[in-house]
Amino acid sequence: MEFKFGQRTLDLSSPRVMGILNVTPDSFSDGGLFNSVDKATVHAEKMVKEGAVFIDVGGESTRPEAKSISVQEEMDRVLPVIEKITGQIDTVVSVDTSSPALMREAANLGAGLINDVRALQTEGALQAVVDTGLPVCLMHMQGSPQEMQQKPHYQNVVSDIYGFLTKRIQVCEDKGISKNRIIIDPGFGFGKMLKHNLHLLRELEVFKQSACPVLVGLSRKSMIGNLLHLPIEQRLMGSLALAVMAIERGANIVRVHDVAETVQVVKITEAVLNNNMEGI
Repeated sequence: MEFKFGQRTLDLSSPRVMGILNVTPDSFSDGGLFNSVDKATVHAEKMVKEGAVFIDVGGESTRPEAKSISVQEEMDRVLPVIEKITGQIDTVVSVDTSSPALMREAANLGAGLINDVRALQTEGALQAVVDTGLPVCLMHMQGSPQEMQQKPHYQNVVSDIYGFLTKRIQVCEDKGISKNRIIIDPGFGFGKMLKHNLHLLRELEVFKQSACPVLVGLSRKSMIGNLLHLPIEQRLMGSLALAVMAIERGANIVRVHDVAETVQVVKITEAVLNNNMEGI
């Protein structure tokens, strides 16, 4: 399962780790920690050394009840960081955005993946991906960050979200974005209650039917806090457990804050599942 991310080609048949780099003041876990170019670059380099294959750079917080920001503010936060990372670090830079303008500028600076929590539903976003030629990750979110956790409702959370994502895949294909440029993300925590998140993970294999790689973001999320009654900074063990279960159920990319620890559990999980002894 080879995917081309800008100038790099990766085999996604083995699970890969994506390191989270929020250059925001208000993200739920690490807001304000990396909101300067130098701090962000140092952290990106650290995550790559620890084994991250992707660095996902985001400038707009999408935590529940997050405030909206202007496109210009988002670009001012993100573009200098992308430029510095692509110039200094051998990695695939993913840009976490729904802004068509930022998608285009990030591609010009060497980004290799567009990661859109709104699944290219923002006006102009679909055409931006067509024009950049980059692969895209389509995520499901019910509602918007400002109100998505108020009263999320599904007839059946797995079939509802799978249906949404297959429709978005078809929209992309109709515009000339082939499946070998599409990754899907069921959007854990985005308009989902604890019961929805647990149901989604339990039946994650369903999403493999799309024939697209599956990305999951479970790191430090509130579902762990709700189950274990722990603050964000104490959710590592829960995050690792969820990563293992996601990989067992077919996840190709795990998006995480704690790269070194996740790389270790991914390596062990893959060895058990696939009898893969390479490097062991």
